[in-house]
Amino acid sequence: MKTELIDVSPTRKEIKIEIEPAVVREAYDRISDEYAKKAKVPGFRPGHAPRSVVRTRFKSEIRADALQELVPDAVNAAISEHAPSAIGQPDVQLDTTEALDKFGEEPLSVRVNVEVLPEVELKNYKGLEVSRKTRPITDKDVEEMINALRETSATLLPVEDRPSQLGDRVTVSVDGKFLDNPEEENIKSDDVEVDLGGKGVQQEFLDNLTGVKVDDEKTFIVAYPEDFSSKGLAGKRVEYATKVTAVRVKELPQADDEWARSLGEEFDSVETLRTRMREDLQSRASLEADHGVRSQLMEKLLESHEFEVPATLVEYQTNARLESVWREMISKGVDPRNQEINWQGAREELKDQAQADVRSQMLLERIAEEEKIDVSKEEIDAEIVAIAMSSKQPVEQVRSVLTKDGGERSIANRLRNRKALDFLVAHAAVTDEDWQEEEKDEGGRLKDE
Repeated sequence: MKTELIDVSPTRKEIKIEIEPAVVREAYDRISDEYAKKAKVPGFRPGHAPRSVVRTRFKSEIRADALQELVPDAVNAAISEHAPSAIGQPDVQLDTTEALDKFGEEPLSVRVNVEVLPEVELKNYKGLEVSRKTRPITDKDVEEMINALRETSATLLPVEDRPSQLGDRVTVSVDGKFLDNPEEENIKSDDVEVDLGGKGVQQEFLDNLTGVKVDDEKTFIVAYPEDFSSKGLAGKRVEYATKVTAVRVKELPQADDEWARSLGEEFDSVETLRTRMREDLQSRASLEADHGVRSQLMEKLLESHEFEVPATLVEYQTNARLESVWREMISKGVDPRNQEINWQGAREELKDQAQADVRSQMLLERIAEEEKIDVSKEEIDAEIVAIAMSSKQPVEQVRSVLTKDGGERSIANRLRNRKALDFLVAHAAVTDEDWQEEEKDEGGRLKDE
């Protein structure tokens, strides 16, 4: 067998394979004889038909069996010789049909296209200059945390001595009629809760349900904007007939020592609680600062290391990111199939991020290799225990699943990359800088985006 390697690109190789006529003929003859032993051909006793007659009658089948025997072995041998780092499935094509017409008389030519991992040439990755910006924790931040805890301890009390007002929760039964499409089924629901002044509450509900009492009835029209979150209501006018079934007010507990002690034995006073909240916020701010340093390092590393990555890996990572978006939507109670989303457009946007993900992983793997960074069995075991605890499953059950699915190897690779990034941080030139709040527009986006 003759082979020739052609470099198409850093991640794509083409291998030309030529299988000698003698090898093809030997397989062709042997398989033809096997058919002759079993074939039933009119005019001949079973198993006694001449090879030439059998080949004429079963030409396509014999040739297909011979190719099935010859080509995979030749392809595997050629890939092992020229592209041992090949990934994904090879694209195999017969070069010409002439050899098929003269099977066993001409060399059999095959072209194999494979993707390979590129050679990553490391440039400078030590001493990279980055900044650490740690968000300061203020008394206001602590009080916001305290108030959030008070919200979780709040109770709803019925309002009987006054009409509803801003901040109350009004419960109504509704019967909604689509004014522009009367044939659409009415919106009927009991116990619809409306927080007066709450986020996302349409102004018409706020105007009409402020100043009401239990058993009051109100009819009003809501004109939903074109970009309303619910596509079934977006751009439509609905006339609602409502009846108030409850008006309640949220009562927050006093931020005192008694309330603090109700949150746990570790809190003996509200001041102890404030101290713990401040420590938690400072710890979170420190983690955010560390994450910022790591992000800057990877950005600098990617900027200085441009190289092509295999399309197969990019596609795999794109799918993983897309699945993550789906899972997040489902976790929020949103059915991705019912949303008018341009998923093809979303895939294209995610592809750029996926490409950066793959390049980052390959760079970290290359640095780990260069610095001889390894992962011990104890580290893998500790990670499995952490996964079991977070998923609330038995450790051995998690280990069994991971072992079966090759997950331990995946964990080892992830830990190795994590240690490689830790190495970059340890050898970076990190300077502390003052924190600056990033200005955002009304949509919550950074102004320079």
